Amino acid sequence: MIRLLIMLVVVAPVTLWYVAIILWHVYRNTPEAPRIADELPRRWAARLLGAAGVRVVLENEGAIDRNVPQVLVANHTSWFDVLALAAFTPGRYVFVAKKEVEYIPFLGRTIGACGHIFIDRKNHQAALASLAVARERLAREKPRVVMFPEGTRSESGELQPFKKGAFVLAIETGADIVPTGVLGSRAVMRKHSLLIHPGTITIRFGEPISVAGMTMEQRDQLMKDTRRALAGLLATPPETTN
Repeated sequence: MIRLLIMLVVVAPVTLWYVAIILWHVYRNTPEAPRIADELPRRWAARLLGAAGVRVVLENEGAIDRNVPQVLVANHTSWFDVLALAAFTPGRYVFVAKKEVEYIPFLGRTIGACGHIFIDRKNHQAALASLAVARERLAREKPRVVMFPEGTRSESGELQPFKKGAFVLAIETGADIVPTGVLGSRAVMRKHSLLIHPGTITIRFGEPISVAGMTMEQRDQLMKDTRRALAGLLATPPETTN
C-alpha cells in the first residue's frame, strides 16, 4: 500500500508535466517535436518504474536491428509490461494499443500525439485502417512496432489465444517478427489489482522470425510458430532474481 501511495504521489505531477511538454511541442510542430515525442515517453515510463521500485533487465538485445522494420510480439499480463517496453525498447518504436486507451484523459491524446496507433478490435474496418497506418509507418520510418496479440492482459499469466493482426502486418510489410517475452511484470502488479510490489522485470527478445517469401495463406502457421517461440521464452526463469 505504501508503494501505491508513492506511485500516486509521483504519477499525477510527472504525467501532467510530460503531457504538457509533449502536447505543446507536437501541436505547435516545433523543430524539437519528433525528438520530444520519442524521448519523453521513455523518461516518463522510466520515472514511474523507478517510483514503483522496479528495475528492468534486457536479454538478447542483439535481436533488435535498428536498421530494419520489426514487429515485436509480446505477452501481456500487467500494465507494467507497457511501462517496461516503453522505457527500454531499443530504437524507435510504435505501440499498437487497444482503442480504449485513447479515452484515458490527457494520456490518450498524448499517446496519439506521439504517433502511437489505436486499434478497435470490435470494428473490423477500423482495425484494418489502423493496420494500414502501421504498415505505412513501417515502410517510411522502419521502427519497432510493438503489439500484444492477446489483445488484453492475461489474468492467469498464461498465454491467451492470439489475434492475427501482427502476423498480417508482418507478411504485408516483410518485417521480421521478434518474439518478446516480458517476465516478472505480473508479480509487480496483477490484472484487477491496485497493489504494487517492487521487483525485477525481464524483457527477453527471441531470435527474429523471417517472413521472407511468406504469403497471406501462411499467416496462421506464422502465428503458431511465433506463439511457440514466445512460450519458450516465458518457460525459462530469468537469470536475475528480485
